[in-house]
Amino acid sequence: MDASVPRMTRATLVGCVVAVLAAGCATRGSVRQVAEDLQGLQAEVGALRRSQDDLSRRIAEVAAAGRNAQAGTAELGSRVAVTTGEVERLAARAQAAEDAIKDVKETLAAQAAAPPPASPPPAPAEPPRTSPASSAETTFAAGVANFRNREYGQAVLDFLEVVTKHPSHELAPAAQYWIGEAYYLQRDYRQALVEFQRSVEWPSPNAKAADALLKSGLCLSHLREATRAQGAWRRVVREFPGSPAAEEARLLLAGKIPPATRQP
Repeated sequence: MDASVPRMTRATLVGCVVAVLAAGCATRGSVRQVAEDLQGLQAEVGALRRSQDDLSRRIAEVAAAGRNAQAGTAELGSRVAVTTGEVERLAARAQAAEDAIKDVKETLAAQAAAPPPASPPPAPAEPPRTSPASSAETTFAAGVANFRNREYGQAVLDFLEVVTKHPSHELAPAAQYWIGEAYYLQRDYRQALVEFQRSVEWPSPNAKAADALLKSGLCLSHLREATRAQGAWRRVVREFPGSPAAEEARLLLAGKIPPATRQP
């Protein structure tokens, strides 16, 4: 509200009072009335000023509220951005989890569809005990025990100790053969092939040569080298015709025992 309005009204009223007095027709009643009107006008002006002050205060409050609202809006915008990022990260993690679950299901389905593995070959017979037992016999016996317990890694170490420390012992060729069997049972066909070939090449006497040559062919078959596998089996039949390994080699060559089913 403009303060000039009350001032103009007051000047007008004073002018009227002066005019009345100048005209000489003023009475006490008229002067009293004018004075009362003046007081009323002053009261009205005071009320208008208070109203103006209150309005100014409210405008300031509204402006402050507007600034707070803008700050709140900015904070909400920042929170929304952070929440959006979290949602995207959670969605990515959920997708990764779904992919992992899918892979596990596919692996389990493939394992269920695969033919059951054949029983592992019998563990080597324990060597005859002598009193006192030699170091080679003791280590070989430990390898047999670990092999039976399917602790193939430790069995390999035991048999390898016999081969390296006691290469001339009568148990050394058998130890070399069972190193190959340990790798074969772990489906490490490439390393098993290396160990079986070492067993085949072991100097005579070597009672495990025919079995090692048969297993070399099986390793080659698993490695998709069918021609070399058949060559190994023919060699078994040719060099060890009366052995059980030769009989199995004949069945493999005739296709009566599919090599894929001859796995541990």
